[in-house]
Amino acid sequence: MQSNSAQKASCTIKDTPPPRFLIGIRIKGHDKSELFDPSNLKLPVGTKVVVQAEKGTSMGMVASNKIPNFKHLNKSHALKVLRIANDNDLQAENRREGLETRAKNLCLSKIAEFKLPMNLSRVQHVVEANKTIFFFTAEGRVDFRQLIKELASNLRHRIEMKQVGVRDEARVISGYGVCGESLCCSTFLKEFTPVTIRMAKDQGLALNPSKISGVCGRLMCCLQYEHENYKTMAKGLPKHNSRVETEDGPGKVLKNDILQQKVIVRLDDESIMTYPVNELKILTKNQGSPS
Repeated sequence: MQSNSAQKASCTIKDTPPPRFLIGIRIKGHDKSELFDPSNLKLPVGTKVVVQAEKGTSMGMVASNKIPNFKHLNKSHALKVLRIANDNDLQAENRREGLETRAKNLCLSKIAEFKLPMNLSRVQHVVEANKTIFFFTAEGRVDFRQLIKELASNLRHRIEMKQVGVRDEARVISGYGVCGESLCCSTFLKEFTPVTIRMAKDQGLALNPSKISGVCGRLMCCLQYEHENYKTMAKGLPKHNSRVETEDGPGKVLKNDILQQKVIVRLDDESIMTYPVNELKILTKNQGSPS
């Protein structure tokens, strides 16, 4: 049977109400802030703190406060803020940053020396594990065995090479898209889903790589947001090069304006006119896609 002390402890944990508010803390090297239980600490935005993260203790900065605890995370499940960063913590952080800078410069020089087909993006030193992680991008597989030997002999601790995709790297580095807003991947987009050139075609966009590619060089993630709506709206439109009958005579479809539900037609007399789709009669269908 359970002892009285154990019963009291379990009752105490169960009866402890969840915190009303959480705070958002941005840990260095992470692309998004995470929610933490501030306990009884008063932590204004901008305060540097030491937190218990997944890979041990980490330094972070308070990015937002008084976030309602809608998920009702109790104290046993919420991540903890250990303390406000003191002088020792700040000095340790400076030493870690100095080590990361030295490791990055060393790795860049060795990559150039060995002529490796890889791009080093960032370096992260994990104090508790006494290892340094080197994040890089590459088109294919890279033989970096000699590179690891050189890094280990110079830095004298464990080395880990981690290849990441260009989209993941853009998420971490952050920046602004062609829309002028912060990158979706570095703000609200939690995971990447496939984006295809078919989505751009269905939306009638010009297939110019510079127009439909993001800062990562891949197709923009936002092409998927309204794709289903475009597909639905395009169902009633005639195909490109289809023959149609208009009030001004027969012609051929040049282009569709999907959002306005209008069709640009070249009439047989070579004049170009725009008509609402409900005023047209399709004479012959073309197998091409709507444009």
